[in-house]
Amino acid sequence: MFGSIGMPELIIILTIALIIFGPRKLPELGRSLGKSLGEFKRASNELRNTLDEEIRIEESRKEEPRQAPRSVDASARPTGSPDPVASQDDDEDDPNRIPRSPGGA
Repeated sequence: MFGSIGMPELIIILTIALIIFGPRKLPELGRSLGKSLGEFKRASNELRNTLDEEIRIEESRKEEPRQAPRSVDASARPTGSPDPVASQDDDEDDPNRIPRSPGGA
């Protein structure tokens, strides 16, 4: 609980605190110390949660660009719809092809 502070050291510290502050002031100091430690613990947990949330948001932002956009698969096209690139290439090789007007219509 106190790390390397053993029972004899703790008794000495409490005895010195009792002599310095007196029996009336010591319980009040203990309560204020307990409240301070509780607030510190609460604030550190809140800070840790905030940092974890920010890290999670940053990681999700980094993951979004890594996902490549889906390419259109030729087999995914509905039947009957011509492939625009393939139809242009096929038209150039077709001897019965009617040339298109420069307006594209």
